[in-house]
Amino acid sequence: MINNKTSLAICLASFLALSAATAQAEVFTDPKGDDNGPGNYVYPTDSVYKSGSFDLTKLSVAKKGDQVEFAVDQNSSLEDPWGMGNGFSVQMIFIFVKTGPGGHTESLPGLNVQFAPGSEWNKVVILSPQKKARVMGEAETKAPKLLADIVVPNITRGSNRTIKGSVPLSELGGDGNVDGWSYQVIMQSNEGFPAAGDLLTRKVNEYEGQHRFGGGNDADCDPHVMDVLDGSDAKQADMLAYTCGPNGESVKRATLQMIKQ
Repeated sequence: MINNKTSLAICLASFLALSAATAQAEVFTDPKGDDNGPGNYVYPTDSVYKSGSFDLTKLSVAKKGDQVEFAVDQNSSLEDPWGMGNGFSVQMIFIFVKTGPGGHTESLPGLNVQFAPGSEWNKVVILSPQKKARVMGEAETKAPKLLADIVVPNITRGSNRTIKGSVPLSELGGDGNVDGWSYQVIMQSNEGFPAAGDLLTRKVNEYEGQHRFGGGNDADCDPHVMDVLDGSDAKQADMLAYTCGPNGESVKRATLQMIKQ
């Protein structure tokens, strides 16, 4: 028979284990209502793209044993209109992580952004409603030089307003101490039939269409990004500012910075 002291000891041990598993957690918040890219982007016209669907509101990163859980909140209840089976369909989220020195200034194909010197990324975690095999297959074809630093959870789920997935800490590298890491989040849209060079991302055109964002440029000189993570010294409008040349060439590329607590 388990007496009161034994029960108390078991409860205390369970509490300490849970606390230790979730002790290394960081939360970043982002303003609501800024899901307009550089300031003037608009949603596609199809009703599946509900208001707030690409409005990033929070990133949570929690180390749980040998896993790291990434959770992203957005400003609309999640739905699965395309029957992806994960609790969401239209969102595609890229979480860039700086775990240490060095890294990449180039981004993934289809996003049309770069990263500032000192804000290079070491790993990127992709939260997609597509199966992991599809995402990694696309990455192998379209981003072979970056493939070693692309990480996809085995399972990504959406519920209420949160999309989350866990990946092994070993796949993220670093020294295992997530407290020193910095992040940047890109809110995009899951595109099942992407352009030849795009990594499952939806384009931003000059005018919105049924399945195209509007407010940008029909060339690939504009950032294909609806929302990013703001920081105290790094504001979305500044990071996503861009300039296109007369023939659609990129004169000034949107340049992101990593955010750290």
